[in-house]
Amino acid sequence: MTTKRTGGRILIDNLLSQGCDRIFCVPGESYLAALDALHDTPEIDLVVCRQEGGVAYMAEADGKMTGRPGIAFVTRGPGATNASVGVHVAHQDSTPMILFIGDVARDDRDREGFQEVDFAAMFAPLCKWVARIEDAARIPEYVARAYATAMSGRPGPVVLVLPEDMLRDEVEAVDRPKVCPPAQACDPVAMMTLLDMLKNACAPIAIVGGAGWDQAASHYFTEWAERIGLPVAAAFRRQDSVPNSSSVYAGNLGYGPNPKLVQRVKDADLVIAVGARLGEATTDGYTLITPDHPGQILVHIHPDPAELGRVYHADLPICASPREFAELAADWEDDVIAFSTGAEAHKEWLDWTDAQPRPEAALDLGQVVMQMREALPADSFICNGAGNFSGWWHRYWHYAALPCQLAPTNGSMGYGMPAGVAAALRFPERQVCVVAGDGDFLMNGQEMATAIAHGANMLILVVDNQSYGTIRMHQERDYPERTSGTSLTNPDFAALARAYGAWAETVEKTEDFAPALARAQKEKGVKLLHLKTDVEIITNATTITKLRERTRR
Repeated sequence: MTTKRTGGRILIDNLLSQGCDRIFCVPGESYLAALDALHDTPEIDLVVCRQEGGVAYMAEADGKMTGRPGIAFVTRGPGATNASVGVHVAHQDSTPMILFIGDVARDDRDREGFQEVDFAAMFAPLCKWVARIEDAARIPEYVARAYATAMSGRPGPVVLVLPEDMLRDEVEAVDRPKVCPPAQACDPVAMMTLLDMLKNACAPIAIVGGAGWDQAASHYFTEWAERIGLPVAAAFRRQDSVPNSSSVYAGNLGYGPNPKLVQRVKDADLVIAVGARLGEATTDGYTLITPDHPGQILVHIHPDPAELGRVYHADLPICASPREFAELAADWEDDVIAFSTGAEAHKEWLDWTDAQPRPEAALDLGQVVMQMREALPADSFICNGAGNFSGWWHRYWHYAALPCQLAPTNGSMGYGMPAGVAAALRFPERQVCVVAGDGDFLMNGQEMATAIAHGANMLILVVDNQSYGTIRMHQERDYPERTSGTSLTNPDFAALARAYGAWAETVEKTEDFAPALARAQKEKGVKLLHLKTDVEIITNATTITKLRERTRR
């Protein structure tokens, strides 16, 4: 027998039935009925943020870590437009996420009421499904479908719009049970074909990470790749897809990859892409592996049939979840003769990630990362947004088991701080390190208040070169010595952190970093190290002076 409940109560009850234990929000009067229901729901941790962009980033990061949709609540108009940045990240990163938006009352729709937006038109290109719930009795149906859609095939974001009067309606509704994504098994015939291709290959390589990749996929795929000596490269910002300690891990593709790995991909006669979309960053603008890849055989394993053949011609498309494919491969009794190239590629990666001192840098970020590798646990989370600063950690940090890298493949700035909050709350027993550039940090640095309010334990490194460094780099390449729009005037980040209630220090020399890090590790809560660097050292591989010299030639 059912009893009448408000739409807000029905909504929260059905989030509970789907296993939701945390919601990120900025409160709004448009969904007061849902907030009221949360007052009596201690099973759900309500994380109140300081800006809706932070809300959406935290929910996206939570979805990355759990494999189930991260949940965000925002209000209409400005709240929703602010949150759209996180929806875009979830879309391009193939992350399950649900954004709930409080909206104008049903009777006021299409009058351009206060903060009214056509959300169907706004979010349609950014998400897998956007819908408006008009009838409170159907909330269980919509929530269950949202979970199923967000997790199925290529995972991604869903947007559900909640008219404020609908949430106040008292109706009877039948709750839906927990939704789990259906298993997508790998075709054994396709596996036999792939093994025949491997037997005929001289220089195969795998590119992994992306849709549906999880701990089981990582475990089984690593076991299989090590058994046959298959070199494994990580797609852009998917460096934790396999343990970097694996004897066949070859490094990461994307921006600033190891030139020897790039050459290895170019020379490959068989490319096995598992979970990866082979997007623009991973393939260096669709040039490292071209959509038609003449002279190469491409096997593309992806959980979404719509992704297979969408951009790349696949000689062998396999529609399967990475976990199912990897488990079948690991258990398959084959007679593939082990390749030596996996061990060779791993040795090249080890050499590439051994940071050599740069005497011209007063604060050498390469040595900073090396010292962090010595001092921090191997499974530490590294959370970053966009900027040249991230290149040092992408190159020199050794990532452990999934999940431990939270970084947006769509290159979104301001992501690291909110993602770090989500990681610290989801895994309170693990080390969380946020790495942010000065421009990057101030896009969502206010979420430090959220971290402190919720007792998060995390380390923040703000790399301050008083510049939008990535754009400055491109500027010097195309318009050398004509700086415009890329210089920044920054606050004292250590003083700012202390104002929030965090422990903080400033570091300006390489030899001062390790002692400062040790002091930070002794502190509880939020710790910030303000790293002052020279914009001249523009990347981990070059300087502004060298960029200008190349242009003059």
